[in-house]
Amino acid sequence: MKKIGLLSDTHSYLDDRILHHLQGCDEIWHAGDFGTAAVAEELATVAPLRGVYGNIDGRDVRLTQPLVQHFEVEGLWVLMTHIGGYPGHYSPAGRALVQEHRPGLFISGHSHILKVMPDPHLGLLHLNPGAAGRHGFHKVRTMLRFEVADGKVQQLQAIELGPRVG
Repeated sequence: MKKIGLLSDTHSYLDDRILHHLQGCDEIWHAGDFGTAAVAEELATVAPLRGVYGNIDGRDVRLTQPLVQHFEVEGLWVLMTHIGGYPGHYSPAGRALVQEHRPGLFISGHSHILKVMPDPHLGLLHLNPGAAGRHGFHKVRTMLRFEVADGKVQQLQAIELGPRVG
């Protein structure tokens, strides 16, 4: 079993609330728009980091984070990219990636809207942790925490980090 902290769209912002909720995680996954490489570096001091770069990320982040991650954890194949869409509304690139890799878990960010949605047609679970940062139109900063065991997501928690502004 692995405990995972999942966040996205930090846009150069980390605070004690985010770091508090990542304590005890075996891995941290970031679905893009870190903002700066310093965010990735700080997250990696808490737990091993897997991330992808997002549309606002500059060269500093793109040098260390790929566009797409495809990996296996505890029997679950995971596919992560920043702009991927969601079941019924995949981006063209997201649809192609899902069809090519056939993951059990598809993760994207970008929308700043927390989503947990099964895709019964493709046999996967889609997660978007929403936005943990302060930049964007979202009203509440969010992230997800869960466990992966025996090829499944378990003990999924949606975490509200507080208002975007204030």
